[in-house]
Amino acid sequence: MITFDEFKKVEMKVGQILKAEPVEGSDKLLQLEVDFGEDKTRTVVSGIAGHVDMESFVGSKKVFITNLEPRAILGIESQAMILAGKDGLGLALIEPTRDLPIGTLLS
Repeated sequence: MITFDEFKKVEMKVGQILKAEPVEGSDKLLQLEVDFGEDKTRTVVSGIAGHVDMESFVGSKKVFITNLEPRAILGIESQAMILAGKDGLGLALIEPTRDLPIGTLLS
């Protein structure tokens, strides 16, 4: 359990997927280039390969946690985390229910 004050520290933003590529040496990882409306894009590494249709995924807007410490995954620095849920039918990526501008802070 975490306190509400701890939860308030989690920064969730809408990001637009500009690019997605398989990570060499992994069947599960994708390297994403994501626009959060900042000066530069961020790299995100996620184990979602095989769960997304690349054609519709690139260009889509998803929800990310953006204030995690960067983490190296197979030598690539991941600078955010995409949010998803998993059930018996597979993986579902979290996205806004209407078109929000990139960089929108969720609360």
